[in-house]
Amino acid sequence: MSFVEIATTDELRDGNMKMTSVSGSEILLAKVGDNYYSADNRCPHMGGNLSTGKLEGTVLTCPKHHSQFDLTDGHVIRWTDWSGLKLSIGKLLKSPRPLKTYEVKIDDDKILVDVK
Repeated sequence: MSFVEIATTDELRDGNMKMTSVSGSEILLAKVGDNYYSADNRCPHMGGNLSTGKLEGTVLTCPKHHSQFDLTDGHVIRWTDWSGLKLSIGKLLKSPRPLKTYEVKIDDDKILVDVK
Protein backbone atom coordinates (compact mmCIF):
# COMPACT_ATOMS: atom_id res chain seq x y z
CA MET A 1 0.00 0.00 0.00
CA SER A 2 1.10 3.52 -0.75
CA PHE A 3 -0.85 5.96 1.40
CA VAL A 4 -0.38 9.66 0.64
CA GLU A 5 -1.70 12.59 2.66
CA ILE A 6 -4.15 14.53 0.52
CA ALA A 7 -5.96 16.74 3.06
CA THR A 8 -6.72 17.33 6.71
CA THR A 9 -10.03 16.57 8.39
CA ASP A 10 -10.82 20.27 8.92
CA GLU A 11 -10.76 20.93 5.14
CA LEU A 12 -14.09 19.21 4.36
CA ARG A 13 -17.56 19.52 5.84
CA ASP A 14 -20.20 16.82 5.65
CA GLY A 15 -21.58 16.56 2.11
CA ASN A 16 -18.66 18.41 0.51
CA MET A 17 -16.10 17.32 -2.09
CA LYS A 18 -12.79 18.59 -3.35
CA MET A 19 -10.31 17.68 -6.05
CA THR A 20 -6.61 17.28 -5.36
CA SER A 21 -3.70 16.23 -7.52
CA VAL A 22 -1.51 13.26 -6.57
CA SER A 23 1.42 12.30 -8.82
CA GLY A 24 -0.26 13.97 -11.80
CA SER A 25 -3.64 12.27 -11.23
CA GLU A 26 -6.82 14.09 -10.21
CA ILE A 27 -8.24 12.54 -7.04
CA LEU A 28 -11.67 13.32 -5.59
CA LEU A 29 -12.17 13.43 -1.83
CA ALA A 30 -15.65 13.51 -0.29
CA LYS A 31 -17.01 13.54 3.25
CA VAL A 32 -20.34 11.90 4.04
CA GLY A 33 -21.26 11.88 7.71
CA ASP A 34 -18.16 10.74 9.58
CA ASN A 35 -16.75 8.87 6.56
CA TYR A 36 -14.34 9.97 3.86
CA TYR A 37 -14.34 8.56 0.33
CA SER A 38 -11.84 8.93 -2.48
CA ALA A 39 -12.08 8.18 -6.20
CA ASP A 40 -10.81 9.28 -9.59
CA ASN A 41 -12.00 12.83 -10.23
CA ARG A 42 -12.75 12.15 -13.90
CA CYS A 43 -15.93 10.31 -14.86
CA PRO A 44 -15.27 7.00 -16.67
CA HIS A 45 -18.08 7.83 -19.11
CA MET A 46 -16.82 10.98 -20.85
CA GLY A 47 -14.28 12.50 -18.47
CA GLY A 48 -16.49 14.97 -16.64
CA ASN A 49 -15.03 16.78 -13.61
CA LEU A 50 -16.73 14.94 -10.75
CA SER A 51 -15.69 17.47 -8.10
CA THR A 52 -18.17 19.90 -9.72
CA GLY A 53 -20.92 17.27 -9.71
CA LYS A 54 -23.66 16.63 -7.17
CA LEU A 55 -23.23 14.54 -4.02
CA GLU A 56 -26.32 13.05 -2.34
CA GLY A 57 -25.30 10.71 0.45
CA THR A 58 -22.67 8.49 -1.19
CA VAL A 59 -24.20 8.87 -4.67
CA LEU A 60 -22.10 11.08 -6.94
CA THR A 61 -23.65 12.52 -10.12
CA CYS A 62 -21.40 13.69 -12.95
CA PRO A 63 -22.21 17.21 -14.18
CA LYS A 64 -21.65 16.27 -17.84
CA HIS A 65 -24.12 13.44 -18.70
CA HIS A 66 -25.45 12.76 -15.20
CA SER A 67 -23.80 9.37 -14.78
CA GLN A 68 -24.11 8.21 -11.17
CA PHE A 69 -21.72 6.20 -9.00
CA ASP A 70 -21.73 5.00 -5.41
CA LEU A 71 -18.59 6.27 -3.69
CA THR A 72 -18.53 3.33 -1.27
CA ASP A 73 -17.25 1.01 -4.03
CA GLY A 74 -17.54 2.91 -7.33
CA HIS A 75 -20.34 0.81 -8.83
CA VAL A 76 -22.47 2.35 -11.58
CA ILE A 77 -25.95 3.39 -10.53
CA ARG A 78 -26.81 5.09 -13.83
CA TRP A 79 -24.52 5.29 -16.87
CA THR A 80 -26.13 8.43 -18.35
CA ASP A 81 -29.44 10.24 -18.28
CA TRP A 82 -29.97 9.35 -21.93
CA SER A 83 -32.86 7.10 -22.88
CA GLY A 84 -34.09 4.94 -25.74
CA LEU A 85 -31.98 4.53 -28.85
CA LYS A 86 -29.42 7.12 -27.76
CA LEU A 87 -28.78 5.15 -24.54
CA SER A 88 -28.49 1.83 -26.40
CA ILE A 89 -26.01 3.23 -28.92
CA GLY A 90 -24.09 5.01 -26.18
CA LYS A 91 -23.70 1.76 -24.20
CA LEU A 92 -22.44 -0.02 -27.33
CA LEU A 93 -19.83 2.66 -27.97
CA LYS A 94 -18.75 3.02 -24.35
CA SER A 95 -19.94 0.28 -22.01
CA PRO A 96 -20.61 1.13 -18.36
CA ARG A 97 -17.50 1.06 -16.15
CA PRO A 98 -17.25 1.58 -12.41
CA LEU A 99 -15.56 4.60 -10.92
CA LYS A 100 -12.14 3.75 -9.51
CA THR A 101 -12.13 4.24 -5.74
CA TYR A 102 -9.25 4.42 -3.28
CA GLU A 103 -8.90 3.26 0.30
CA VAL A 104 -8.93 6.11 2.82
CA LYS A 105 -7.60 6.16 6.36
CA ILE A 106 -7.40 8.86 8.99
CA ASP A 107 -4.24 9.41 11.04
CA ASP A 108 -4.87 12.08 13.70
CA ASP A 109 -6.19 14.94 11.50
CA LYS A 110 -4.55 13.74 8.27
CA ILE A 111 -6.57 12.15 5.47
CA LEU A 112 -4.49 9.50 3.72
CA VAL A 113 -5.40 7.79 0.44
CA ASP A 114 -3.91 4.61 -1.01
CA VAL A 115 -3.22 5.76 -4.57
CA LYS A 116 -1.85 2.41 -5.87
